[in-house]
Amino acid sequence: MSVAVYIPAFLQPFAGGRARVLIDAAPATVEELLSELWRLHPGVRDRVVDEQGRVRQHVNVFVDTESIRYTGGLATAVPDGCTISIVPAVSGG
Repeated sequence: MSVAVYIPAFLQPFAGGRARVLIDAAPATVEELLSELWRLHPGVRDRVVDEQGRVRQHVNVFVDTESIRYTGGLATAVPDGCTISIVPAVSGG
């Protein structure tokens, strides 16, 4: 089964203009899923993770409705048929 990755507008130019990318592989973790996304669309990588491979501070990644910051980070399990959302953090002052 495939996993849908929702791409925010600011990253869509680096993902072939797509708002959604289907990953047909069966990744076990978010890290494996993102590695497959980078393989398909390498320009997205540096805008989501830093040089050490950690999700950037102002980027959130969700598995369905759960932020990976609270579910194990990049080791978070990816259930079959789930959706992954990459969401820029919103802040203000």
